[in-house]
Amino acid sequence: MVTCESLIPSDHLLRKVEAAIDFRFIPDLTEALYCPDNGRPPNPPEMLFKALFIGYLFGIRSERQLMREIEVNVAYRWFLGLWLTDRVFDASTFSQNRRHRFDGTEVAQQIFDRIVE
Repeated sequence: MVTCESLIPSDHLLRKVEAAIDFRFIPDLTEALYCPDNGRPPNPPEMLFKALFIGYLFGIRSERQLMREIEVNVAYRWFLGLWLTDRVFDASTFSQNRRHRFDGTEVAQQIFDRIVE
């Protein structure tokens, strides 16, 4: 069976990032920004920040273009924990989360500071 994991070269930059950074701290840091019992399940916050990370690392400035790249790039899908058949979140969902949930808070800065540590 072919998996995203098997398709990513061992020296790919995202493999190095995944090995060096433990992103599991993000849900705890963002928990207060989510309502636990209202609405549909959220996109995992670590996935949103990892997508931002991809954009910064690979110079993808447009959120729409970033979503298109994630749709077709196996390494990006693997890094985000998406299967080849998983649907990529919509660009507007991505930007709405970024703008309305994270902008105006220190969360994004705290996440990037923690990653740099």
